Amino acid sequence: MFEDTIAAIATAPGKAGIACVRISVPQAYEVAGRIFYPADSRRSLAAAKGYTALFGHTERAGHWLDETIALCFRAPKSYTGEDVVELSVHGGEAVVRQLLAACYDAGARPAGAGEFTRRAFLNGRLSLTQAEAVMQMIEATGADSARAAAAAMEGALWHSVQQITQNLTALAGHIAAYTDYPEEDVEELQPERLREVLTDARGRLQKLLADYEGGSILRRGIRTAIVGSPNVGKSTLLNLMSGFEKAIVTPIAGTTRDVVEQDVSFEGATLLLADTAGIRQTDDPIEAEGIRRSNQKLEEANLILAVFDSSRPLSQEDLALAARCRGRLAVAVFNKTDLPRKAALDQIADCFCRVVEMSAREEGFSQPLRQAIGGLIAERRPDPDAALLANERQRSAAARAEQALTEALDAADAGFALDAVSVCVDDALDALFELSGERASDAVIEEVFSKFCVGK
Repeated sequence: MFEDTIAAIATAPGKAGIACVRISVPQAYEVAGRIFYPADSRRSLAAAKGYTALFGHTERAGHWLDETIALCFRAPKSYTGEDVVELSVHGGEAVVRQLLAACYDAGARPAGAGEFTRRAFLNGRLSLTQAEAVMQMIEATGADSARAAAAAMEGALWHSVQQITQNLTALAGHIAAYTDYPEEDVEELQPERLREVLTDARGRLQKLLADYEGGSILRRGIRTAIVGSPNVGKSTLLNLMSGFEKAIVTPIAGTTRDVVEQDVSFEGATLLLADTAGIRQTDDPIEAEGIRRSNQKLEEANLILAVFDSSRPLSQEDLALAARCRGRLAVAVFNKTDLPRKAALDQIADCFCRVVEMSAREEGFSQPLRQAIGGLIAERRPDPDAALLANERQRSAAARAEQALTEALDAADAGFALDAVSVCVDDALDALFELSGERASDAVIEEVFSKFCVGK
């Protein structure tokens, strides 16, 4: 299927213990054989069987490069479904660049972004949703996102979509046979059975769509805004949750002028923490810009940690902030409980999902906060092992299919001819086949693999 032999570095750039260069078909073994020399002269790379390894060294233009392990994979039992050789050397940048250049000298060309995975897809080794899951796995930042990617790579979404398409394909075939061949003895399609199949398929798609936002948060992390008035302990909270001094903390109001961000792993998920400037009225143009950015982070956040000073009465700014949190996924954090309480918690408690009282100065202060955040995440976290839509391309295709099935049900309920229902079912199938990649256009495939890193 492919005329070019491609090569690329398959490991991350920078210094490492080992780096790997991957070479794939049609002349993978010929290219590798021109630069790799087995330590045992009786052995030959060209004669190596799949799933074997040879130790030796590599050369470029007659100059020794490094000790090398050659891993051999034979079609169709390889990642791409083609003949593949992976050359592993010490992970110095100069060494691996020289090795890659040697591959080019020997007849390979540079691989494009995602070209190895694209070949796996076009060779039938992976569905399009499984191919997209490869990048999910590479980009996973938490245990849950890694589990979701693994489930997608195992085919959780593909199998779910296949079940829907199989049922709709059988329905479309029954409708076509009944309407196109009236002279044949085709069983009449009962209205109840028609609605049952359409309703079941639409319900499965609606479940996928309902879980999309939760799955997106699971994969990409939970955008978490730490907001509040000046000097309530926002930066202290960021530092303590991060485990190091990320933000400057002083008793001077307005110390934080810009958004300070830090990602932290939490209960299997990733919190994308953003410490924001204290929200208040100010004439300082620099602080005002910081406050504008604070408000923007507040609006974009999946989770809000609204911090209040329990040792002083709630201000108008505090009350306004609480009102903005109403109906959102938000935790009220009343800090400085080591001081006499003056804030009236009941004034704003109904604006938040959880209320936590703590003192950042006291040992063990974080446990109630961790429990509150963990509880909220657990309530809204989808099952990482379930079928989940991974990106906007998949969501859009599922939404089009769901809309087509809604129109099919409307047509059936209105008593329209089966031909009208059949058109809607065909539209739903087209969208689902695009989702799975079975009928994806070249433009869609190009867009998917353009987001991949080179070497995968």
